[in-house]
Amino acid sequence: MKELIEKIAASFEAFKTDAELQTEKGNKAAGTRARKASLELEKLLKEFRKDSVAADKK
Repeated sequence: MKELIEKIAASFEAFKTDAELQTEKGNKAAGTRARKASLELEKLLKEFRKDSVAADKK
């Protein structure tokens, strides 16, 4: 679970960096990368939720 949390943190940092580039500098490529990172983040968060619920049931 710790590895999953580290992946989530790294993915969020990538999203945050690219989203800031898009909004502050109008970088369209960064916007594309931010959207891609948001999809990856969504998958990781769903996996975290699944693992968390399973851990609580033990």
